[in-house]
Amino acid sequence: MGAARFEVLAPPPSSGPTRARLGRLELPHGVVETPQFMPVGTNATVKALDPDDLHAVGASIILANTYHLALRPGHERIARLGGLHRFMAWDRPILTDSGGFQVVSLGDLRVVDDEAVTFRSHLDGSLQRFSPEHAIAVQEALGADVAVALDQPVAPSSPRPVVAEAAERTHRWAERSLAAHRRPDQALFGIVQGGLEPDLRAASTRFIAGLPFDGICLGGLAGDETPEQRATTIDLAVDELAGDPRPRYLMGLGSPADLLAAVERGVDLFDSVLPARVARNGQLWVPGGRLNIRNQRFLDDPAPVQEDCPCLLCRRFSRAYLAHLFRAQELLAYRLATCHNLTFTLDFMARIRAALRAGTFPASLPELRSRAAPSSARAVGVQSA
Repeated sequence: MGAARFEVLAPPPSSGPTRARLGRLELPHGVVETPQFMPVGTNATVKALDPDDLHAVGASIILANTYHLALRPGHERIARLGGLHRFMAWDRPILTDSGGFQVVSLGDLRVVDDEAVTFRSHLDGSLQRFSPEHAIAVQEALGADVAVALDQPVAPSSPRPVVAEAAERTHRWAERSLAAHRRPDQALFGIVQGGLEPDLRAASTRFIAGLPFDGICLGGLAGDETPEQRATTIDLAVDELAGDPRPRYLMGLGSPADLLAAVERGVDLFDSVLPARVARNGQLWVPGGRLNIRNQRFLDDPAPVQEDCPCLLCRRFSRAYLAHLFRAQELLAYRLATCHNLTFTLDFMARIRAALRAGTFPASLPELRSRAAPSSARAVGVQSA
């Protein structure tokens, strides 16, 4: 399709304990080194941050939300104002999701049929209808570097008949999305579904990989599955994609430990609201776990949140100051905490890439796992991530 060029710079060993790989994704607004994490800017902004902050935390690509922007301020308005990059003053790549996750998450507010999803706007209750063609039209109007085909995600634990029906509909919608897509300067990714059913997931991977998408999204995970179920499902999909030259994007995954586990299995791209969301709740990621800055003991702590962190928070302010800001409900608290968590996440991904580039990734895994703080870990004075 021409708008994306992906190259694997350091492939995984033909035999060994890891499928992790180093890559380079060239897009119209810049280069994305992979494995990479995409901060989420739902409403054309990563909450509490401006573009200068995003540059400072190390973001090379961000995600914006098709559903939310179509409803407010409207994709036509954004197009009239020069497109999403100009609208939000972001000069690096943007990926827009399909809107499928938000639409099907509306529960009783929506009805899915083969043609489209009909739903009530969460803003004003107005009746809306998202078809594959409409989802593509919205994303073409926004002008993101990467658009995503409309899919029907379901919870990983859904009954098999529900998973099978959603996967088949996702396949039909993928073909319609491809047929509707016209922008030569915009890449288009397709989404694999199939839940946790091995045969359905394998069949969906083969089907989507058989279509001329620029990248392959692994959907329907980062939900209510266990880490073991997720690992098995990723392995199955990567097996099916062996030799496929396109980037692999696991949607919705955001904790450092989960990111590392998926990178080990051969995934290239990730997104999640998690780093920014927990930051706004006062949870600060640090090597080995996370701090709850709302704890009483931080009110008199003059140390930075993390000694070696280059973020705006750690360079200039103390734990005591941030603890005060949260108690006073000052807006600066959200900006500083979000800057820190995204800096930690993107630095973590950079450490993974450095190990892959140097050929030391397997040997670096114990150190990376320790830094990521698996959910079962505990450190003195620190909550696990």
